[in-house]
Order: sequence, then structure tokens, then C-alpha cells
Amino acid sequence: MQTIYFDLDGTLTDPKPGITGSIQYALKKLGQAVPSQDELTWCIGPPLHASLKKLTGTDALADQALLLYRERFSEVGLFENTPYPSIHDTLAAIAATGARMFVATSKPAVYASRIIEHFGLKPYFERVFGSELDGTRVDKRDLLRYALDETKVDAAGAIMIGDRSHDVVGARTNGMTAIGVLYGYGSEAELRDAGAHHICAAHPELLGHCVA
Repeated sequence: MQTIYFDLDGTLTDPKPGITGSIQYALKKLGQAVPSQDELTWCIGPPLHASLKKLTGTDALADQALLLYRERFSEVGLFENTPYPSIHDTLAAIAATGARMFVATSKPAVYASRIIEHFGLKPYFERVFGSELDGTRVDKRDLLRYALDETKVDAAGAIMIGDRSHDVVGARTNGMTAIGVLYGYGSEAELRDAGAHHICAAHPELLGHCVA
């Protein structure tokens, strides 16, 4: 039986308005320069504090920005999000193979679980793995190690699916098969350079890699 871990942002849903809008909100509150939403798409996927530090320049400002980001994201931003077209059909087809399916995201689990439930994705997944609000397990390598231990899964038979290099690096570090998707926010070069075993342009192609 195959075990598959899915990233959330850029893999199951398109979170651009909520994430970039909440970053803009935080930067404006801090009196910082506010890039456009399109200019902030590089922030989708990687651990957020590190991205906020790049934007603000210091750890202290990044800490403040993160609190302000959550002020908006926790109430508004997490629902400014859209499941990718027909992702339900792909997940249902994979589930029909008997695969065990989990979510593994750097996003805090408290937000990820609400998003998965809100958009009707919960029935496909046994459990949602995410980081803690204090930053614990925000690194995908740590998160996947924890998820493998918690689910008692042999990494050699497990797959991680995601759209950014962090997903691929996390998978390879833990001995998992890494599948990159191109419909999210990472480029083909980013995914290949990180060592993706397979790359899929569209999510229906995942089924060909998810049958044991």
C-alpha cells in the first residue's frame, strides 16, 4: 500500500490572495515598503518567518511582521484560497487505489486543518501534519521526519508531493520519493535542482506515480 504526503499551498490549493494580502497588511502596519501581490509570490511555500526577514531586514521586525500577518490571516486570509480545479477528482482517484494519504505543510497545523476542512478536502486525508505556531517543525525535513515517525511508515515506500524545493529536499533527506508539481509556485528548474525524482505539469498526472 502506497503512502503519500501532500503539500498544501501550491499543491492542493492556490493560497495567493490570502498569503500575499496578509504579508501586505503586516508590512503596511510596520511602515515598510509594500510590494504587489505578484511580487510576493516567492513567499508562498517556504517558511514564512525567513521570507519576512528578507522583506524587513531583521529578526525583530520579522517577529513583529509574523504576528501582524497572523492577525489578518487567522480570520480572513486562510479562506482567501481556492482548491485547484478538479483536485477533488484527482484525490478521489488516488484514494481509490487504497493509498494512505496525509497533508504535510510548513503552515501551522491549526490553520492547515481549518483550510482542509473548509474546502471539503478532509475526507481524503488521515491526518494533517503542520508546524507549530512557535516555529517547531517549520523545516520540511523535520516535519516529514516527524510525520513518518507518527504514521509508522517506511520512508522507502513513501512519496512527498509538493511545488517547491523545500518539499523535495525534505523528502530526499528522509529517503522518500519526491514528486514536484509545476502548477504551483516553484519552477521546473527549482524542482530539478533540488533533486525531484519525478515532475508533473498537472495534478491528474500524479495518479501514474501513486499506484504501488
